[in-house]
Amino acid sequence: MNVTLRQLRVFIEVARLASFSRAGDQIGLTQSAVSRCVRELEAEIGVRLVDRTTREVQLTDVGANLIASISRLISDLDDALREIREIGEQRRGRVVVAASPTVACRLMPQVVADCGRQFPYVTLGLRDDVQSDVVHKVRSGEVDFGVIIGPFAADDLETEALTTDSFCVVVRRDHELARREQVGWRELDGERLVMLDYASGSRPLIDAVMSEHGVRAPVVQELGHSATVFGLVEAGVGISVLPWLALPVPAGSSLVARALVPRAKRTVELVRRRDRSLSPAAEAVWALIRQVGGHPEELR
Repeated sequence: MNVTLRQLRVFIEVARLASFSRAGDQIGLTQSAVSRCVRELEAEIGVRLVDRTTREVQLTDVGANLIASISRLISDLDDALREIREIGEQRRGRVVVAASPTVACRLMPQVVADCGRQFPYVTLGLRDDVQSDVVHKVRSGEVDFGVIIGPFAADDLETEALTTDSFCVVVRRDHELARREQVGWRELDGERLVMLDYASGSRPLIDAVMSEHGVRAPVVQELGHSATVFGLVEAGVGISVLPWLALPVPAGSSLVARALVPRAKRTVELVRRRDRSLSPAAEAVWALIRQVGGHPEELR
């Protein structure tokens, strides 16, 4: 049986208006085209659906039964198509993004807030994980995409540079380095360091820069979260080197941050699987992060 959606829609209008001509006017077809659609539908089903007279069109009993059934089906189909269209127009869907802790702390709150305003029917879930876990979740498909510290390269993943960030030294106000407007990397030589551990995407970059400048400084504590780093620095355990996006320091603390020179930059990158297309909703969030992350000075 080869019944078309067009035939069914024409038949519904004929039944509703009890007229071929009025149905044609309503849906933009000639009377003869409407009549032909109904005849073709009757031929496919093998029964008469309407009785035609010179003055009116009346449904047969079979036609009335068919109308009762297909009207519900067409309504359900229209609802389903409308929902799909809304998804295609980026108005509905769930998007899950994983981000490295410093990025999640400083960049993603603004993204979540903007997403709620711009795309009220998009549910945005945020996962704040260490960099290795972010990459794993992107690869496994557990999240739609991630935001990580770069430069990062992998054959199975596609990255896009979002912004750049540099590093600062965090010390107590009573520390000698706090009196400087900026601090040279070499001035860290001999200082006790409280650092983020190697799960952080920034730590290998910091170690490389210190090695390049010949800095020899003992690392006395390695931690997973910048909030704990701040606490130990304030307690006098040591000083720390952190990316600017890990700031601000806690309100009311005795800590200050000073730029490290020459400036060493890291990149913040969006990452996704090469073999997996993003949904329209995820594409919208990707573009939103690109927009918000394009102004790093506003995040400090």
